[in-house]
Amino acid sequence: MAEKFDLIAEYREDQGKGASRRLRHQGKVPAIIYGAGRPARPITFDHNKVVKQLENESFYSSVLNVKVGDKSQAVILKDLQRHPAKRQIMHMDFQRIVEDQVIRMNVPIHFLNEEIAVGVKDGGGKVSRLMTEVEVVCLPKDLPEYLDIDIADLELDELRYISDIPLPEGIEIPALAQGDEANRPIVSIHIIKEIVIEEEEEILEEGLEALAEGEEPAEGEAPAAEGAPADEESKEE
Repeated sequence: MAEKFDLIAEYREDQGKGASRRLRHQGKVPAIIYGAGRPARPITFDHNKVVKQLENESFYSSVLNVKVGDKSQAVILKDLQRHPAKRQIMHMDFQRIVEDQVIRMNVPIHFLNEEIAVGVKDGGGKVSRLMTEVEVVCLPKDLPEYLDIDIADLELDELRYISDIPLPEGIEIPALAQGDEANRPIVSIHIIKEIVIEEEEEILEEGLEALAEGEEPAEGEAPAAEGAPADEESKEE
């Protein structure tokens, strides 16, 4: 079962871009709670406290407990907007949850035994994570913090797919119901090839040196721009 987090919030009455901007200047994060057949409710959080909790990977895939005064509500995080340049949270969306209603949530994938995988240890390859999270469907009480997959026996140039992830009881991956095309690869091990292109750089350097010494560039080198002296002469005429 996923870890629970307590978030202390306040109700807010002012809405709109101007109101949200003022809240951010005051160190607050504007947010909204919706769902469970009830009206959406605008709220705010202390920015610094939220940022600290966001450092925990489990925050994004856990049942969160939002407290406003003496009332509390179980929610999950559905959307998070960050400032493109600053370390600032712009807005958060939360969905209310009901114990007997299934929820959809993206949870992280943890790859176990990467260092001792056959393709790494014996084949000299590198692990390539093709997916880092997957959407699951379950009841709130069954929501996992993450899903583990052991890749110790993964060989060079082999793949593991979504269908290879062991699922705890009560957890389903909706993508698997969409057919083989939706069963995407999630991890592989392969040799990373490095190709150093030197020929074009050498030709360019030789051409620049020839121009600096007043020589004609060799075949394959970048020629000097033609017509420049003539243009200057025509201007003078």
